[in-house]
Amino acid sequence: MSSPKVLCAALALSALPLVSTGQQPVTPSEIVDKVVMQEQAEIQLLRQYSPLVETYIQYLRLDKQAGAVPAGDKYFLGRAKLAKGLELEPLEHNPGLTRKLSEDWRELLSTSFVPGGFLQMIYLDTSGFDRQHYKFEYIHREFLGEVRCIVFDVWPLRKNNKGRFVGRIWVEDQDYHIVRFNGSYGESFLLSNYFNFDSWRTNIGANLWLPSFVYTEQGNVHDPHTAALAYKPFRAQTRLWGYHLGRAGEQQELSKVLIETPIRDLTETANDYSPLQAERAWERQAEENVTDHLERQGLLAPHGEVDKVLETVVNNLELTNSLDIQPEVRCRVLLTSTLESFTVGHTIVLSRGLVDVLPDEASLAAILAHELSHIVLAHGMDTEFAFFNSLQFKEPDTFRHFEFTHTRAEEQAAQQKANELLRNSPYSQTSSTAQLFLDAVKKGSKEFPNLASPRLGDRVPARWTIVAVQPAVEQSHAKPETNTIAALPLGGRIKVDPWSDQLQIAKPTSENAMSEAEKMPFQIAPFVLYLTRQGHASPTEPSGGVAAKLDANANPK
Repeated sequence: MSSPKVLCAALALSALPLVSTGQQPVTPSEIVDKVVMQEQAEIQLLRQYSPLVETYIQYLRLDKQAGAVPAGDKYFLGRAKLAKGLELEPLEHNPGLTRKLSEDWRELLSTSFVPGGFLQMIYLDTSGFDRQHYKFEYIHREFLGEVRCIVFDVWPLRKNNKGRFVGRIWVEDQDYHIVRFNGSYGESFLLSNYFNFDSWRTNIGANLWLPSFVYTEQGNVHDPHTAALAYKPFRAQTRLWGYHLGRAGEQQELSKVLIETPIRDLTETANDYSPLQAERAWERQAEENVTDHLERQGLLAPHGEVDKVLETVVNNLELTNSLDIQPEVRCRVLLTSTLESFTVGHTIVLSRGLVDVLPDEASLAAILAHELSHIVLAHGMDTEFAFFNSLQFKEPDTFRHFEFTHTRAEEQAAQQKANELLRNSPYSQTSSTAQLFLDAVKKGSKEFPNLASPRLGDRVPARWTIVAVQPAVEQSHAKPETNTIAALPLGGRIKVDPWSDQLQIAKPTSENAMSEAEKMPFQIAPFVLYLTRQGHASPTEPSGGVAAKLDANANPK
C-alpha cells in the first residue's frame, strides 16, 4: 500500500474527503452537489490503496427440487493497484494451477468476463459523475443498518453514453458519501457486456468509507428467455480487504511495555534449552515466520475472537483425550473463500470460506480433529522458514513457496487418529452432521471445483468416513430430516473488517429453511450489510431535519 506521504501536495489535498459543516444542505439539489464533490474526493483517495481482491463466480442450473444449484465456477485472487486504475496483479500458485488459472481467465474473456471488470464495480463512474453527465431524482429516505441514507435514482443525460452508470445510490446523510449503489454500466441485458451489480462501502473510521463488497448477478434459471438464448446464469461475490496491512500491528508492538525478567543465578541457566526444547523452539520460529508473513500480506487474519472459538474446540478435543501438546496448539483463519485447512507447525489454519459453510460445532470439531491429528502424529513442517532470508520473495510467488499439504499415507493416518479423538470427545454423539457435510463436499465438488481447490493446504477430506460412534454412522447414512442443512451458503457466518482484517462471528439466527431451495449449500448469496458508523453516535430511528424536508423538493435539476 502506497503511503499518502509520497503523493504530491495537490493530490493529497484533493484526496481528502469533505468534512461536514454546521450548515447542512436542505434541498435535494444542494445534496447532489455535495454528493458529486464527495465522490470525486473518494476516487482520488482510493488511489493510495492496494487492497486484496477476491472474485468468486458461480454458474447456476435449475434443479427440480433444490432450485438454482452450482454448475461450475471461477476464482480469482489478486492485489489491486488502484494508483494505476483497475490494474490487478494475480497471486499465483504452483505452475500447474497457474496454467489452470490462465485457462480459466481465457474462458472468462470468451464469456465477457475480465478480472478488472469486477474491480471496476467499486467505482460508480471515474470520468464524469456530475450534473453535466447525469440526472438525479430523489426517491426517499432509508436506513441501511444504523446508517440513515438519502436515496436517489441516477441515469445518464445522453442515451448514447455507453458505460455510464444507471441505477440507484444510497447516500449517508452526515458527510454525503455514497455507501451503496445498485445498477449497471449502461443498458443491461443477457448478451450485453454490462452486468447488474450491487456495490457496498463500509465505514472504517470517521468520515472514511471504503469499497468492501460487490454482488453480481446475471440471468435467471427460471426464465425461459435465458434458456432459449443458451445463456449460463451466474452469481459472483467480490470482496476487498487489506487496506491497512501491517500498520495496526506495528503501532501496537511499539506501544507495548515489556518488563525484563530478573537476573537469575547463572548456574541455573547454563543449559536453558535441551536438544528437544531447542528443536521445538526452532520449529516454532519457522511457524511464526510463516504466519507473520501471511498476515502481513493480508492472507491470514490477525488473531482474534474467531480463533478463540476454534481454540476452544481444540481444547475440548485435547482435554477429553488427555493430550498435552507442547508447544500449545493455536488456530488461525485464512481470509480466502476456498475450502481448505492445513497445519503450520502447531498452528491449525482453516479458511474463512470453510468456516462459513460448516453447519454446526460438531462439523467444525471434525475438521479440527483431522488437523490436530497431523500435529499429534508429528507430521511436521519444513523448518527452512526459520531462516528469515527464506521469506524474501515477491508476493506473487507466495503460493509457490508455501504449500502445506500431506501425503496420502499421512492423510489416512490422520483420519484414523481423528476418529479416535472424536470418539472420546463431547462431539461423539453428534458426528453424523459432520459426515453429512463431508458427503455434501464430495457430491458437490464437481460443480464447484475452484471453490473446493485449495491454494495453500489440503482439500477437505471428503472421502473420510467418520466412525466416532456406531449409532452416529448409522444415522449419517439414513435419510436426513427435512430441516437438516448439510452445508451453509458462502459468507453467512464470518464478517471481515476490510481495514484491519479482523474477523467477527455473525450473530446466529433461528431460521428454518422452508424448502430445499432455501438451504443453498455452498452457494453464493447476495450481500445485505448492516452498516454502522465508526466513531459516530449511530441514530436509532429516523428523525426530522434535512431528510424530513426532502419530500417537498423531490426533483433536483
